[in-house]
Amino acid sequence: MKNIIKSVIVVLLTTSGLTAYAQQTQKTKVLFVLTSHDKLGDTGEATGSWIEEFATPYYFFLDKGIEVVIATPKGGQAPIDPKSNDPSFQTAATKRFYADKMAQKALSSTVKITAVNQKDFKAVFYPGGHGPMWDLATDKNSMKLIMEFYNNSKPIAFVCHAPAALTNVTDKNGKYLIDGKK
Repeated sequence: MKNIIKSVIVVLLTTSGLTAYAQQTQKTKVLFVLTSHDKLGDTGEATGSWIEEFATPYYFFLDKGIEVVIATPKGGQAPIDPKSNDPSFQTAATKRFYADKMAQKALSSTVKITAVNQKDFKAVFYPGGHGPMWDLATDKNSMKLIMEFYNNSKPIAFVCHAPAALTNVTDKNGKYLIDGKK
């Protein structure tokens, strides 16, 4: 009987130690939501996300060991505004991106917004560009996702034109999320 009790105690101690280890090694994840929209209205010009507004925060998180998951309304390739490739807009982060095949693959194979769950992430970030004004401003899945992060007191961040994604976000009472905020 003593051997059984010793064995149970050893198993319990080992199991609790593995659980603690698993919790410590679980990687922190941040969700990036980019546009799927690639046309600037009826102008015929191409648009999308602004590469520097993606690349700089992307590497900021990666360099700190934080996993970045990229989602778009349609999944697949996230379009980049070709104007953001102008040499005058290049930074160390954009140059790093264009030399980084893994980052380019991540941007070309985004997951659909409907496939992500806020419970899996510590925060959500929306890079800018003109594209978000066209699709993310009216995308119901994006709106729902923003409210899920907000209602769970998780950071939601936007840069440049990306706050357009907040335009139609309302709480359960129909009040705009941005109402009264400065």
